[in-house]
Amino acid sequence: MPFADEENIRLITGFNDIFVGIACLLVVFSGVFAGGDKHTWLGGLAVAIASWIMAEIFTRRRRMALPSIILLISFVVGLGLFAGGLGAQAMPSHRIPHNWSEGDWYSYERYPWQIALIALSAAIAAGIGAVAHWLRFHVAITIAAGTAALVLLLLSLLAWTTGLELRANPVMAPAAFACGLGVFAFAMRWDLSDRERRTQRADIAFWLHLLAAPLIAHPLFFWIGVLDHGRASVPQGLGVLGIYLVFAIVALIVDRRALLVSALIYVLVALNGLLDRFGAIEINLALTTLFIGSALLALSVFWAPLRRLLMGISPKQWRDRLPSTA
Repeated sequence: MPFADEENIRLITGFNDIFVGIACLLVVFSGVFAGGDKHTWLGGLAVAIASWIMAEIFTRRRRMALPSIILLISFVVGLGLFAGGLGAQAMPSHRIPHNWSEGDWYSYERYPWQIALIALSAAIAAGIGAVAHWLRFHVAITIAAGTAALVLLLLSLLAWTTGLELRANPVMAPAAFACGLGVFAFAMRWDLSDRERRTQRADIAFWLHLLAAPLIAHPLFFWIGVLDHGRASVPQGLGVLGIYLVFAIVALIVDRRALLVSALIYVLVALNGLLDRFGAIEINLALTTLFIGSALLALSVFWAPLRRLLMGISPKQWRDRLPSTA
């Protein structure tokens, strides 16, 4: 198999990475609950500060792979919780009456535009944190984290301007789909700059592909209707399989299995609902995972010959810029 087909990424350099990663997670989880339920911003700030301090040791000095990924994610999420928690305290919930057969009752909720502003503040803080983290540590996943913050920023702006609930907002699915295509194009830009997949640019592209796939898949499966209820019809099941087949063809052409992994959960949910519709088989989940697992194993075994076949009928300019099949 060609070197690029192996899709090598730097995740673990040794068991010490796992040991340190577990320790980092314990510290991060302790920071999450530092502020309790009423002061989420305090827990987020504690997580961000602890993650940066640990990154100075395990990322900048020791260059450990897995702890660097964990600490980057916790730092960006911590900043998001910090800014979002402050925004939530600045915009308190409102008393909303509800009518029920046994009498009226009240709940305390926030309006959709308030939730959008909370998400917007979290996205801005996370994006700024991702930029600062990249300038300091240069971890490959940071570009994907910053891109995710930008996507959240754009979607939050749309939600705020429309003022509708997330499920009732007709522009969110098309916007997420467009963002997914944009992230995929951004990932391909990194991929095409490193055809042999031997530098950090390939790692950056890998994480961007992981982000792009669910942004593309979720709106497609939402439009098909498999995410609204537990059971799927035959046309819906065939639609899901068709979409995943397109994902597989694209993954083979660009030589990225990350696209298949990110969209896998949607296929499992859809096929499980399809089997449940026909006879309510008790072992439908086992049959679903067996079918998908067998298909992915077969794809892995025949990855190189299938890719050679597809690249043979692809345009020459694609063959010249994408990883070689030789």
